[in-house]
Amino acid sequence: MRIFKNKMFFKWAKSEGLTDLILKKAVEEIANGLIDANLGGSLIKKRIARKGSGRSGGFRTIVVFREEHRTIFIYGFLKNQRANINEQEEKSLKKLAQNLLEASESKLTDMIANGDLYEVTS
Repeated sequence: MRIFKNKMFFKWAKSEGLTDLILKKAVEEIANGLIDANLGGSLIKKRIARKGSGRSGGFRTIVVFREEHRTIFIYGFLKNQRANINEQEEKSLKKLAQNLLEASESKLTDMIANGDLYEVTS
């Protein structure tokens, strides 16, 4: 399964020190059913512990997940900055999720080349 992060998530994760290794571990947990909320439309919410503060003071990520296909981290925030996404954001993220899951391999290659998508490699 390939793992990606979109441009917005890439910038946010970099500023927060959220490494690819941590994201890969989160995907393993997701594959084992350890999620915090199923938002529908292949969209899930996954908590990721923040160094020194555990899960309750950690990161919240919104992830596009289709088992044995692809996983894409698309949005992240700190729990102490906001409680959750709103209804309009959820609707927009579900539409984005659908587009990303339907993207062909050549479209993914183009998105990577354009800097719109980054593959998790480490």
